[in-house]
Amino acid sequence: MRVERGALDGVLLFVPTPHHDDRGFFTRTFDAAVAGKHGLDPAAFIQDSQSRSRLGTVRALHGRVGRGEAKLVRCARGAIHDVLVDARPGSPTYGRSMSVRLDDEDFACLYVPRGFLHGFQALTEQADVCYRIDREHDPAEDVSVRYDDPDLAVAWPLPVAAISARDLAAGSWREAQARLLG
Repeated sequence: MRVERGALDGVLLFVPTPHHDDRGFFTRTFDAAVAGKHGLDPAAFIQDSQSRSRLGTVRALHGRVGRGEAKLVRCARGAIHDVLVDARPGSPTYGRSMSVRLDDEDFACLYVPRGFLHGFQALTEQADVCYRIDREHDPAEDVSVRYDDPDLAVAWPLPVAAISARDLAAGSWREAQARLLG
């Protein structure tokens, strides 16, 4: 398994080596020893979740205030355009974003540190996204920023085919910054 540093401070991309044969493939999607070697505590990830989205769906941009949450994100089926925004005041990459393609061919797993906004767009007819999260969900800590916020100017590769009412009602990056700094 290869590990790459992301364009934003603290972000890691774990890239496994799938083994293909006439039956299909096998790949390791998580390795505690590799994670530990790169400063992550594998035992800290206490919750696994999965979502399924159809082509063009955007789920974005979500984060947590307070203690925040770290997560490992991978696409188990299909492909997504995954987006991160560094929302950690004082970080050298604060306010910057990055994107990476996650899919069921490379099986890369993205480490998202605490203090980031996260979202994605489904690039295939169906996209299953798996999350391994390091703390319980506390709805009181939720923070969301509109997917089309002009200050962030995230470039979504496809027209938006579906988005939740909650995501459409999300606030602006400026409003989120006030909450994050508060």
